Amino acid sequence: MNLKQACILVIDDDRDVLTAIGLLLKKEVLEVVTEKNPENLLGLLKKQNFDLVLLDMNFNASINTGNEGIYWLKRIKEFHSDMCVIMITAYADIDLAIRSLKEGADDFIVKPWNNQKLTETIQDVLKKKGAEKKNNKQNFGEYGLIGESDVMRDIFSKIEKIAPTDANILILGENGTGKDLIAQAIHQRSLRANKSYVKVDVGSLTESLFESELFGHKKGAFTDAREDRAGRFEAADGGTLFLDEIGNISLHQQAKLLSVLQNRKVVRLGTNNEITINLRLICATNLPLTELANEDKFRKDLIYRINTVEIIVPPLRSRKGDIALLAKHFLKFYGNKYFKPKAEFHSKALEKLCDYRFPGNVRELQYSIERAVIMADSEQIQASDLIFSPIESGSKLISEEGNETKLSAVEKQTILRAIEKNNGNITKAAKELGITRTALYRRLSKYEI
Repeated sequence: MNLKQACILVIDDDRDVLTAIGLLLKKEVLEVVTEKNPENLLGLLKKQNFDLVLLDMNFNASINTGNEGIYWLKRIKEFHSDMCVIMITAYADIDLAIRSLKEGADDFIVKPWNNQKLTETIQDVLKKKGAEKKNNKQNFGEYGLIGESDVMRDIFSKIEKIAPTDANILILGENGTGKDLIAQAIHQRSLRANKSYVKVDVGSLTESLFESELFGHKKGAFTDAREDRAGRFEAADGGTLFLDEIGNISLHQQAKLLSVLQNRKVVRLGTNNEITINLRLICATNLPLTELANEDKFRKDLIYRINTVEIIVPPLRSRKGDIALLAKHFLKFYGNKYFKPKAEFHSKALEKLCDYRFPGNVRELQYSIERAVIMADSEQIQASDLIFSPIESGSKLISEEGNETKLSAVEKQTILRAIEKNNGNITKAAKELGITRTALYRRLSKYEI
């Protein structure tokens, strides 16, 4: 980023420091905002987009430990994980400044500073961060993977390393975090990219369909087998097979799957002929690894087969700094789709998004933005236009209020209305509710709908 285009926030309780830096940077950057009280820091970050924060290490002359600066650095990173932060410190506090680098600061300057050194440090930090953002967007934006937080950068780095290999991958994360997008990105960056990518939601397959769907069948193998059919393993031969919701399959199904993975051969139902397969396997589950390792529910020998490398996808609430970035991405997409190309967020709308926990993760955010674009009366999205998933809200209220019976009835009616509105189309109803089709089927079973 060019220094002339930067908006910088300076936090220091010394008015002389604020005045000096303000006068220096006024001619160098697009905008400089100074603030004496660090308690106002997060409020300023919510109201305005800054490219960099200059943060003092000490705010109380009677304490002078530097811990105040570390504390506020951590708060900045919690709210805006990709924010550039340069610490301002005295010469005697170099050790604290170095500690701040370990906590996520990009650099530090020592008082009294050299004006040229200060501007050069700011420019270097902005250039480095700009290059990282450009690289991430170029590399992964095309797959729908949007994020600039440290944890997402780690995931992008891991994808780069494992994609060219044939290692089996296990992707762990809550529903709606984008596990399927990561699987696609791994395939597209692999040496099998020009071959098939086959996805199967194995968690939704019944015992009777599991073998037929995955391994194929011969005509007449069972009542509805009217023709020979290749299974998903054969369809993915030479390419990548993605088995979603792997944690939901039965022990019997696990034994069948393990046998195929060990032998790298499948046998269609109704035949004795072995068919050799060559594919790369990626699996995903919303269960934590500790729960998956419970042998009463999942075979450990199968875990070892599918888990050469694991990728843990964080929930959106743990990378709040990515919320605004994702929201703007979805706003641009749906603004163009629904003929509102100039759609933008009111500052209160962005604040509402950043303050919400998103139990439905990125999928809930996406559908919330789509609804807002459709229902908004103008191209400016107001906070009142943002309505979060009634399914997720209902689940949250149940845990907080303990009134499960009443809220279950509300959830059931919400589901029924969505299904009726979409003429019985489960996929469309699930999309409107902001949940997966599998999650909706589970709720249908729960309420005996």
